[in-house]
Amino acid sequence: MLTEREILTKTEAMQLNPVALAFVGDTVYSLYVRERLALSGCGKVAQLQRVAAQVVSAKGQSVFLDKLIPLFTEEESDIFRRGKNAKKATKSKSATSLEYNRSTGLEAVLGFLYLTGQEERIKELLSVSEVESFAIQAETTPFKPGRF
Repeated sequence: MLTEREILTKTEAMQLNPVALAFVGDTVYSLYVRERLALSGCGKVAQLQRVAAQVVSAKGQSVFLDKLIPLFTEEESDIFRRGKNAKKATKSKSATSLEYNRSTGLEAVLGFLYLTGQEERIKELLSVSEVESFAIQAETTPFKPGRF
């Protein structure tokens, strides 16, 4: 992303704790969503922040997963299951256990793909969300320079 980084082999990445993969994947997903929202040219920053928070929340990710899971490869499905079933040190305050576990599974898949240099696959999977998650023109006011 921002710096030169080491690309892991799939074997190396599979040896990481799935919660560590999710730690990376959380950032990958958050950056993707924020970038799409910022480039949409819609709304004020506070509105974009609210939409981003809804999309990247465990609840938002769980809804998105219904569309995404059928697209997973066998390998991605295995990583998703590992992430979903992993023991976590924290619990969600605003989502059910199922939503939280599913979102951890998604984040583990994204972390795995990122760490193994599969950015095109990340874009392919996340582009499924474009229509509903980023069609926010009706909810936000377009940015107009000079208006604060």
